[in-house]
Amino acid sequence: MSSNPEAPDRAAFAVNGTHPHVEADPPATPQVHVLENQGWRVGLLPGTGGSVAFGQVRGVEGWVDLLRPAPGEGFVTPEDCGSFVMLPWSNRIGRAQLRFRGERHRLRVNADDGTAIHGTARDFPWEVSLASRSAIAMSFDSREFCGVNYPWPFSATITYRLAGRRLTISTEICNQHSAPVPVGFGHHPYFARSLAGPEDAAHLELPFTEYFPLQRALPSGPALPVDARVDFRALRPLGDAFVDDCLTGRLDGAPVRIVYPESGRTVCMGFGEEFTHAVVYIPRDGPYFAVEPVTNANDAFSLHERGVPGSGLVVLEPDEGLRAEFWLEAS
Repeated sequence: MSSNPEAPDRAAFAVNGTHPHVEADPPATPQVHVLENQGWRVGLLPGTGGSVAFGQVRGVEGWVDLLRPAPGEGFVTPEDCGSFVMLPWSNRIGRAQLRFRGERHRLRVNADDGTAIHGTARDFPWEVSLASRSAIAMSFDSREFCGVNYPWPFSATITYRLAGRRLTISTEICNQHSAPVPVGFGHHPYFARSLAGPEDAAHLELPFTEYFPLQRALPSGPALPVDARVDFRALRPLGDAFVDDCLTGRLDGAPVRIVYPESGRTVCMGFGEEFTHAVVYIPRDGPYFAVEPVTNANDAFSLHERGVPGSGLVVLEPDEGLRAEFWLEAS
């Protein structure tokens, strides 16, 4: 983990602390806007789907990477970043076939398993409307681009802002179609498995009581009481089992907690009530894991069409919006 804000893995980014810009074509060196205060140092990439290039917290010896840093060599993709937005749906659409009110819409496959995954807004540059040392606001309008992998027009905004030890991410999507449209969204932050060596391995607490049984990452039925493998209601180590699951049944008001026992660092993730689900990804090996606040379950469109409860899918009327926020607080 890098503790130096000028470490080599940042060097290839063009840093602009005041007025970032977005170019029409992907630049060789991506433009990063840095938010910084006493507790956080966060890099944002408007031209890379509004993604997070890095998220650092202050340690005894300087800045430490809490979120996975994006590669510092040339243009990066959202999947390489510390976090990225998933909009207008999160996770997968089975067989890339979106079903809504009896109609089927074929989407472009963008995952090796033959699904459409993680929305489409991350594939395009976002326009900056506000930028300072403590906040940045970005917007996206699907009507301004060709090749948007979604059958209906929509617009969206994201705001990242720092206040004390808290990083808050606010997201809103608005239906720009003349008829009702189904939507969902989420964010995909990758957290360091350890901040200070092997003895500082993360412990995790998740306030969710149910999970969806999955077949090839798609729900096979309604949510069930959480299985022991993915039961993190009490703080415990990440463990050795592979986890890639969608949880629901949130305990009211309870945050996600990530505790690094050796360094004494605790990170809390709080979220608005619109985030009814979370996707948890814990690989057996590797230095990072993900806890993703999301408004919808995997393959939510199919669940909704089949009448399976708990899909989380939201149907917006024309010009109606859905807004939600989550925050990370490091102590």
